Amino acid sequence: MKNLIQNSFLIIFFLLLISFQSSNEETDPIAAAETLIGLEFTQAERDSLRDGLEDLKESYRAMREYPLANSNMPAILFNPIPPGFIIPDKQEKIDWKFNDAEIPDNKNDLAFYTVAQLSELIKTKKISSLELTTFFLNRLKKYGDTLQCVITLTEDLALNLARKADQEIASGKYKGPLHGIPYGVKDLLAVKGYKTTWGARPYEEQILDETSTVVAKLTESGAVLIAKLSMGALAWGDVWFGGVTRNPWNLNQGSSGSSAGSASATAAGLVPFAIGTETWGSIVSPSTRCGTTGLRPTYGRVSRYGAMALSWSMDKIGPICRTAEDCAIVFQAIQGTDGIDPTLYTSVFNYKQNVDLSKLKIGYFKDLFDRDYNSKSADSMSLEVLKKLGAKLIATKMPEGIPISSLGIILNAEAAAAFDELTRSNRDSLLVRQIKNAWPNSFRRSRFIPAVEYIQANRIRTDLIAAMHKLMSEFDVIVTPSFGGPQLLATNLTGHPVVVLPNGFNERGSPVSISFLGNLFDEATILAVAKSYQEATDFDEKHPEMFKQ
Repeated sequence: MKNLIQNSFLIIFFLLLISFQSSNEETDPIAAAETLIGLEFTQAERDSLRDGLEDLKESYRAMREYPLANSNMPAILFNPIPPGFIIPDKQEKIDWKFNDAEIPDNKNDLAFYTVAQLSELIKTKKISSLELTTFFLNRLKKYGDTLQCVITLTEDLALNLARKADQEIASGKYKGPLHGIPYGVKDLLAVKGYKTTWGARPYEEQILDETSTVVAKLTESGAVLIAKLSMGALAWGDVWFGGVTRNPWNLNQGSSGSSAGSASATAAGLVPFAIGTETWGSIVSPSTRCGTTGLRPTYGRVSRYGAMALSWSMDKIGPICRTAEDCAIVFQAIQGTDGIDPTLYTSVFNYKQNVDLSKLKIGYFKDLFDRDYNSKSADSMSLEVLKKLGAKLIATKMPEGIPISSLGIILNAEAAAAFDELTRSNRDSLLVRQIKNAWPNSFRRSRFIPAVEYIQANRIRTDLIAAMHKLMSEFDVIVTPSFGGPQLLATNLTGHPVVVLPNGFNERGSPVSISFLGNLFDEATILAVAKSYQEATDFDEKHPEMFKQ
């Protein structure tokens, strides 16, 4: 009996051992990780990995104890310049000439005057900066809650800047077309003495002891900051800790984002212009939804000092205005190096207020225009307008054979790194949006992007840069639907500039848009073409009825 019991125990032991060995691969965390990264190792290879992985965990622990601010950039800087590309370096003088402007009989109409028109009014002393600033501050107070587009009014600062502008102009020290013009900024740009919330509840009380270069340059040009405007939390969408920013054309609809408040406030006539940012559509999308004209500049054109970092290799700052010419006025003031942001390049902005489209080589993505999509009729009409203006449109297409959509992991990985501490502290639970397609889940998911794949994606990105440069160098401008196909992600990855402008309305009465792509550092040409288009159409002159009072 004793031997039988012993034998039974031995049999059970061996059965358990066999069971453990057969299930070991299923329970091994390394084996489980393999399924996430699409690789398969042998058990011997896994065993060899264990000690090294424990060492890596210790390295992670040590790095996580080191304090990193959002402003700390990686030592590896993104370079969008393809081999053989020469950055233009001969700056020509821009002689701004605007038509005469008069004070309207109905003063409320000032809300939708362009920067160029308001500039003439101030220059000719038909209105003071203080009057204009007070006018727009009152509109922000009246309609800001309706649109949920304002986070902070910078009223005291604005009134002081306006008085200073009036004094300078009265003494003959006129600085140029932005002198005395009020404006707003997306609330990811720091302004000393004011909260910079990034639209997110975890940072709702954050005050940064610095002023962003963009705001500093606008102040130097004489512009008057009157508001910090709403943005989708941490630069995604139109939902922020105070609500959902609304489309002035349809209050049942969000304004899109993430430059939500910048587009909404400009479209509703609460500010003459605003500053937005784009990483992957955050100027293009809200400008489309709200019917504004936006410029996403070349990567490395505008300093990001004092701006929230989302993706160090993709973030760009640009103006959201009523017209392309207004974008040119604002861009001239904010572009250029500052001796602080190491990603900046020295180039020129040789904008011409008039351009002959017949002398330009203009392409269009025929396959994207041939699709069935919501704004097809408006886009087709835009092509006809360009032809009537003298453009000889040449069919072309995006580079093929490159897995562009897969390169989105570059943004995801960099964003997760930028907000690593937020994820590890579990304060990401404070963000309003907690769905699968929102930052908290995206940040967590991005922890599983291997460093190798991030590097590989950037190696493919090098090929994409070369391919896009080869394509763009054949044209002065390429016309494209603002959405559809891979162009929006591709050009954000390669750093090419784009102007997005309204070209009609959809069946719900909301604006739609068309986009003009340009060569690196050639914002001047696409802005001039966009100006010609807007002079031939009236979409930039249409404004939401509810906000005309």
